[in-house]
Parts: sequence; C-alpha cells; structure tokens
Amino acid sequence: MDEKEFLAKRFEEHRAHLRAVAYRMLGSLSEADDAVQEAWLRLSRSDVSDVANLGGWLTTVVGRVCLDLLRTRTARGEEPFDVRVPDPVISSATVGGGSGGSGTDGTDPEQQALLADAVGLALLVVLQTLAPAERLAFVLHDMFGVPFDEIGPVVGRTPAAARQLASRARRRVRNTAAVPDSGLVRQREVVDAFLAAARDGDFEALLAVLDPDVVLRADTGAGFPGLARTVRGAHEVAGRALAFRRTAHGARYALVNGAAGVVTVVDGAPLSVMGLTVVGGKIVAIDILADPERLRGLDLTALGADG
Repeated sequence: MDEKEFLAKRFEEHRAHLRAVAYRMLGSLSEADDAVQEAWLRLSRSDVSDVANLGGWLTTVVGRVCLDLLRTRTARGEEPFDVRVPDPVISSATVGGGSGGSGTDGTDPEQQALLADAVGLALLVVLQTLAPAERLAFVLHDMFGVPFDEIGPVVGRTPAAARQLASRARRRVRNTAAVPDSGLVRQREVVDAFLAAARDGDFEALLAVLDPDVVLRADTGAGFPGLARTVRGAHEVAGRALAFRRTAHGARYALVNGAAGVVTVVDGAPLSVMGLTVVGGKIVAIDILADPERLRGLDLTALGADG
C-alpha cells in the first residue's frame, strides 16, 4: 500500500463522521457530500505527517469548507425569506418496545452518523437561522465536542470569542427548538391520530392533537408557489391539514431524522416527506418537504414494507 492509498484508507475511516458534521452545518445532503469531497482534496494536497489527530484536523477542515459555503449563501442573498426545510433522512420505522432512539434496522454507518443524537428537522431549521460563525461554533462544540481553541482559528476569533458565539447559538436553540418526546410508540400514536383526523376531515380531532402554538413549514419549491411557507397556530394548521385528505391514502409511516414522520407516495413516486415533532403528546411542529426536484434526490429505499 503506497502513501496515497494509506491516506485514502484513513480518510474513509472518518467519512461518516465528516458527512454528519457537514449535514448539520448545511442541512443539505448533496452539499454535505461536496464538502466531504473538498476535505479529501485538501487532505490529498497537504502534508499531515505531523498531525497527531487526523480526525480532528479533518473535522475543522470540513467546518471551514461549510463556513465558506454558508457565508457565500448569505453574500449572494440565497437565504430565503422563510427558512427552507432541510433535506430529511428517511429510515425504516421499528417501534417495538417504545424506547427512544432512532429505531432503525440495518442502517449503514453513514446513516447512523446522520441520525445520531436525534437531530430532527425542527432543530435543523433553527440552526439555519443562526449566523454562519454561530452555527459552526455550536455544531462543532456542542454536537461534536471540538474544543474552542480549535474552533477559534476557523472563525477568525479568539477561543473566548468562539465560546461566546456558541453560547449565543445555544440560547437561541434552547428558546426555539422543542425537545421531542423520546418514545417512538407514543410518537406513532400521535401521528396515527393526526392522519386519521386528516383522512376523516375531522377538524376538532385535528385540534385535539395539535399544540395551540404549532408551526407548519412547507417547502414546495416551484411546484406550488401559492402555498404559504410557514403557518402558525392550531386552527390555521388544522385547516391546512384538511387538504392532506386527498392524498392521505398514500401516507406511509416512517422515521424522519430518527423521529415520527410520514412519507406520502402517489403512483409510486414520493409526493412529500413530513417530519413531526411531538412534545407532551401534542404536535408542536410539522416540517414538510414537497419540492419534486429535491424529493427525487432522496434515498427512500430504507422504507421497505413499513407503514
């Protein structure tokens, strides 16, 4: 094995971790893959003979690549007026026993890394509202344990300033992102009640399962430009959910980012992916991806016969 092959082998050992870092930073699976590839290119051009912790070095490299991408989005004005729904990670639904965790079977290491720590769509949406440097400091430190003396140089700040960035981000996350119920059986019961009420057109039953301050975010791309991107409040969300009645027959229960979710399939093609955040037995957030172009890029093979 020559030096390049040896380096490639070591890189592959860290690929799943690096993709998980990039996904949390960017909320896009394709961009996460691009960031990981860029990290490999930078590694292949670098002399790392004196690097004692290659995994840590690669993590900061990926972080720097993602930070550049986020700053480019901001500079170009690409951030939408309403935060887009991140790419969902779909896995098969196994709820036996009602324990917490992802409940996935046969998941490959990369997907396990993506689903670790129950980073749901609602949390990723909140991360998108952070300034790029805040997001990097929070993701690298709070999610992956990178020390601030390594984060500081990436964001061009002192370690103390990087700590402050993470602290501001942490407060924003705590104040905005609800912590979902851990039991998957209970989550599914709530989702089933929501689907049944939508199928039956039962407005009161929908209100009973929705938190009064529930928020619905729908990312439809160019397909349905008239649909509001964000809807708040149980009455408004219930009204929108009634429209789901027409396609509810194609709804299949799945895990979306390790939590309760629904994939709607019509004529063999995915129509939407819905992630639901359940807190205290009520739905507090519904995140829907219904952009046909982005749906075509999702891996739905893990669904199997669930639903």
